[in-house]
Amino acid sequence: ARHSITLSTSKMAGADGDDSLYPIAVLIDELRNEDVQLRLNSIKKLSTIALALGVERTRTELLPFLTDTIYDEDEVLLALAEQLGNFTMLVGGPEYVHCLLDSVRLLAVEACVSIATLLPQEDLETLVMPTLRQAAEDKSWRVRYMVADKFSELQKAVGPEITKNDLVPAFQNLLKDCEAEVRAAAANKVKEFCENLPEDSREQIIMTHILPCVKELVSDTNQHVKSALASVIMGLSTILGKDNTVEHLLPLFLAQLKDECPEVRLNIISNLDCVNEVIGIRQLSQSLLPAIVELAEDAKWRVRLAIIEYMPLLAGQLGVEFFDEKLNTLCMAWLIDHVYAIREAATCNLMKLVEKFGAEWAQNTIVPKVLGMANDPNYLHRMTTLFCINALSEACGQDITTKQMLPVVLKMSNDQVANVRFNVAKSLQKIGPVLDSNALQSEVKPVLEKLATDTDMDVKYFAQEAISGKLVFPPPAAETSLYVRFYRSGKPDDHAVFLSSSTVLSLA
Repeated sequence: ARHSITLSTSKMAGADGDDSLYPIAVLIDELRNEDVQLRLNSIKKLSTIALALGVERTRTELLPFLTDTIYDEDEVLLALAEQLGNFTMLVGGPEYVHCLLDSVRLLAVEACVSIATLLPQEDLETLVMPTLRQAAEDKSWRVRYMVADKFSELQKAVGPEITKNDLVPAFQNLLKDCEAEVRAAAANKVKEFCENLPEDSREQIIMTHILPCVKELVSDTNQHVKSALASVIMGLSTILGKDNTVEHLLPLFLAQLKDECPEVRLNIISNLDCVNEVIGIRQLSQSLLPAIVELAEDAKWRVRLAIIEYMPLLAGQLGVEFFDEKLNTLCMAWLIDHVYAIREAATCNLMKLVEKFGAEWAQNTIVPKVLGMANDPNYLHRMTTLFCINALSEACGQDITTKQMLPVVLKMSNDQVANVRFNVAKSLQKIGPVLDSNALQSEVKPVLEKLATDTDMDVKYFAQEAISGKLVFPPPAAETSLYVRFYRSGKPDDHAVFLSSSTVLSLA
């Protein structure tokens, strides 16, 4: 026989009805409405219905009614599960909490987590685990997804013995689920699940039951699954120790480093420090570094580009000494790559490295190599020198820019290739704000004036751009005048005005 709640709008229509309960009757009727949104709204107000009915009627009427009535869309069932997770006091307290599991066809994971923490250990097997087992194998992928998403909480709630006997096989099944969303949710919990396993059997469970599933997920067809796994898999190294990491995990890391999905590669590189702590930098360099170098030299330029974009992050993970020894040469080689996008990315990469390691490191390590390219026979490489100076000047500061970079730029103004000369003009405009006033007046200005009379139209154009308003030159040092930039409507005026000190005093 189907259960019903005696309270309904039809019965409330009578003149003798209790008008105060009419809103509750409306909510109950909406639980049966064909409109999903109305059912959802009513589900979200279940606590109001339960309070109005009282604990006994909630147990004997509302819960059975829900069991019989709500065979529904996953969205409604998920909302129901969320509500029932907070229903303990509404059914009469912990001693009646089993009613929530016995009575409702639930995606009952939310409720199971809450309830398992209230029950004594001996009652978990009979009152909670049947529902959990059913939820882990539910026909709705959303139910299984919720189990996977809450797995760490469930594991802590049920304790080590039930974890070993029940949750380990359930977790294996979730990692092999037919739905990618479920596999991804389970993969995201791999490290946490393994950390919380009983210490005396942790390694054996991982190696025997979990790692075989993890190996399959490394080559999963879904990139979200692989990415979720890559975000946590490095953490297994601290759990399994050096020998197991070298023998079993490093091959998986290598495979993920070469994955076609950028997010997978990024997640591995982002967590290299976890492995470094366990196996040491030398072992890491012998195993993973060759794979990184291989990718950095890949025939496909997009693969090379991806590795360049991760290099600042990788440098931060491995430290300046390791970077200088193993990766510096690689970064410089990218500057003369035959693909412009690679050279451009390599320039940006240098700027980020200088921001990470500092101007002194740049002065000793990067700047001399960059400036050396100014004499390269290939004009594209000479232009890359200018692009690097543009990118590095601000990070390196005024002293390095003025004393080391500027002389090279000025010398390149005599280059035979017009493309180089007009890029000199653009570079002088770019680094101008970093230079001191004496250098601007005595060194930059004459060169720009010379370029402004160049035979090439583009060279003349960019030199004049730098001179006329875009790059403002102070007066000679002998004139003790002040440069004043006027603002109109909150923006700097195009015209620079020089006022002598006497004029300024008279204005004051």
